[in-house]
Amino acid sequence: MRQSLLFSRTQRKFPQNETFINTKLLIRAGFIDKLSAGVFNFLPLGFRVLKKIEKIIREEMEKIGGQEILMPALHPKENWQTTGRWDEVKELFKLKAGKKEFVLGPTHEEIITPLAKKIIKSYKDLPLYIFQIQEKFRNEKRAKSGLLRQREFLMKDLYSFHTSKEDLDSFYEKVKEAYFKIFERVEIREKTYLTFASGGTFSKFSHEFQTECSAGEDTIFVCKNCKQAINKEIKNKIRNCPNCNGGSFEQKKAIEVGNIFKLGEKFSKPFKLTFLDKDGKEKFVQMGCYGIGLGRLMATVVEIFHDQKGIIWPKEISPFQVHLIPLGKEKRIKETAERIYNELIKEKIEVLYDDREKTPGEKFVDCDLIGISLRMVLSEKTLDKKSVEFKERKTGNLKLVKIPKAIDFIKNFYAQ
Repeated sequence: MRQSLLFSRTQRKFPQNETFINTKLLIRAGFIDKLSAGVFNFLPLGFRVLKKIEKIIREEMEKIGGQEILMPALHPKENWQTTGRWDEVKELFKLKAGKKEFVLGPTHEEIITPLAKKIIKSYKDLPLYIFQIQEKFRNEKRAKSGLLRQREFLMKDLYSFHTSKEDLDSFYEKVKEAYFKIFERVEIREKTYLTFASGGTFSKFSHEFQTECSAGEDTIFVCKNCKQAINKEIKNKIRNCPNCNGGSFEQKKAIEVGNIFKLGEKFSKPFKLTFLDKDGKEKFVQMGCYGIGLGRLMATVVEIFHDQKGIIWPKEISPFQVHLIPLGKEKRIKETAERIYNELIKEKIEVLYDDREKTPGEKFVDCDLIGISLRMVLSEKTLDKKSVEFKERKTGNLKLVKIPKAIDFIKNFYAQ
């Protein structure tokens, strides 16, 4: 991608009236544009990051047997009345089309359950794991945290269907492992804690995945012995760690990056979602649900990985693999840069090529602000040595590499 053609612009200053660093940096670096409180445009750079996060999540969901579908965002009122949540949930966006009333879906239990009822008839149809990655809508009263608290947002929700509580328990553990793999791939695993939270249906608790961060709106208590965490909402109900029975905790601020619930029969009962077991007896299906907000995860990464100069993207979700920056106006520099750019494209290496008529200082400032994992500089000095200079955004390490070996260097960097 030629940077001169990129549909975004970096800004010299941080946007006014924004308090969270993720919003400040993502707007200033040209990743997102704020339309309204809690509503954002994702520009090309931001959309590339979002799609890479989506790819990671999709891969990990498919590894545990998830099948992807896409459900409507527009839900009939009757579905929400069936579960009693039409009047219970205060964050609903409600609207009318003639005499018929709808809600913009903040979650999809009211849609997936009657849909599954059309497929599930026998124990032979179970277990079943269905997920989607789709826009959600919540009438959020406190949409002041950038991508951390949106009114419209992209979310992965997985729903599982089981013959028994025991089978649900088993899959629940697999989802935990899959979530930690996702967080490992975006490099926040070490700061992310499995956290006991309220909201369990037939189990005493649900679970959140909370990432330690000073900008977090949640407070968690982490067991000093086993690192199990407890949400502040239930801390008074638990004296000792429910995992190891330890009694010493450390308080931390955190961002919720995922949650998982054992729903049991909460939704299968009102929709009469049943199956016939091996003995021909009719039983209610046991359900679980598992969510991750993609924009929230993206914002959390930025809150954790940044410095005074800008964003520091983890390798797997960097918007491009390399930022190619030619310095100087010599003809040989431009010709060599063009040749390198075309070779990178031919090798299917994602490259942002700064072909703009800007000073070296301006190019370096924008490069650090955007935060691509690897910078590749071509200048008179490097060209005299028939080389390019690579710099890792995360470590600041510099390395001079001969031009014919530059592609292998990039590939090896991302293979580590």
